[in-house]
Amino acid sequence: MSETSEQNRTQTPVGGSEPVETRKATRRGGGDPGTRGRTTIADGVVEKIAGLAARDVLGVHAMGGGLSRTIGAMRDRVPGGSKSVARGVKAEVGEVQTALDLEIVVDYGVSIADVARDVRENVVAAVERMTGLEVVEVNIAVSDVKLPEEEEEEEEPEPRIQ
Repeated sequence: MSETSEQNRTQTPVGGSEPVETRKATRRGGGDPGTRGRTTIADGVVEKIAGLAARDVLGVHAMGGGLSRTIGAMRDRVPGGSKSVARGVKAEVGEVQTALDLEIVVDYGVSIADVARDVRENVVAAVERMTGLEVVEVNIAVSDVKLPEEEEEEEEPEPRIQ
């Protein structure tokens, strides 16, 4: 019998007078429970993952351009403010792929080409492992080089005016 006729067939129970409908057990949802539904990942999630992965590379001094670093530094000093790990990262996330634009500051004396390659490798590995998205490109803009004397100037406390 076909499944349709099996579901619509009625039987009369033994010793009874009213028919009872019999149904063949059907499997609902179909397939592995892990594949049911859709997962969406926000741009900000990918940006945070990429930002943290890029900062882990030796030779990356900071993320973002001059203005965004200045604004970020002011925000960091505000009580309750937190560091933005996504600073200097822009992601475009699709259903199965993502593209990333990063703006970095490198330390003086390192090979920019090597740092850029290492950043790409680290970012692609982290984003693909954590999100399952395919990273189609990682564009890197080096906006500044951090000189050794600039670091010394920043470490000195500013005189307070009272």
